[in-house]
Amino acid sequence: MTADAVAVFESARPRLTGLAYRLLGSWAEAEDVVQDAWPRWSAVAGADISNPDAYLTTMVTRLSLTALDSARVRREHYVGPWLPEPVDTRADPALGAERAEALDLATLLLLERLSGPERAALVLREAFAYDYPSLAEVLGTSEAAARQLVSRGRRALEGQRRRAVDPEQRDRVLAAFVAAAQGGDLAALEAVLVGDAVAISDGGGVVSAARRPVHGAEQVARFVLGVLEKFGQGVRSIPVQANGATAFLAVADVPAGVEPIALWALDIGDEGVCGVLIVRAPDKLARFAAAALSQIDGLPGRL
Repeated sequence: MTADAVAVFESARPRLTGLAYRLLGSWAEAEDVVQDAWPRWSAVAGADISNPDAYLTTMVTRLSLTALDSARVRREHYVGPWLPEPVDTRADPALGAERAEALDLATLLLLERLSGPERAALVLREAFAYDYPSLAEVLGTSEAAARQLVSRGRRALEGQRRRAVDPEQRDRVLAAFVAAAQGGDLAALEAVLVGDAVAISDGGGVVSAARRPVHGAEQVARFVLGVLEKFGQGVRSIPVQANGATAFLAVADVPAGVEPIALWALDIGDEGVCGVLIVRAPDKLARFAAAALSQIDGLPGRL
């Protein structure tokens, strides 16, 4: 193993991890996949590989698809709804990709509906800007088949993915949601939610969380206010960057400092808040909270 081979792998690591994360929805599993790629790379690095980046991308994509099959079996037995693991995107807003597509929690959740090859094709095409010949090479298929995978993936998500919202509009909707939640104003909160809004809580069977998604603007508004009333005492919420957007990390004071309680993320579309995603599973919160809290001075008040 040469120093150049090590340098090539380490240079590609952020991009490879961002790819694996989009395919798996878990940062921990993404890091495992990239680590699994290392001995495979070290075994061939001395060979005449004309395009190391393409070789590594192909390797990590195929390892991720294998890992995704196992992950889906585990998620069939998951207690309550499953949400992707949040990540801190302040240092790398696109998380290793050419574009930040397929990164927000709502989109990652939607990608769970696709087959592995469809998911890989769509992520490589939309986030990493792969052309179809390169996409076919990575997936080990024909260019025509690669086009079909991307097309099928897009059709499967048609009408489900929200349109991009400009930052100013997103900030207005976010401020309206927070104001209504802070004030306990049911009517104002319902007004900022779209009619078919959904709230999803992921406690992983370890901590208290709703075992089923909550549907409808009125029901979601009542649910949000109920959660804040029941669990909000002594809890403070910190604005953080999670998966490329502003979210709120709820923390409680403990003798050793603060303890993360939940991450609240909003899926915001043209007409308002489409989804309220609440990550409470301790293993998913631990890594994110450590990164988010490390660069925050002081703790703001309640949501």
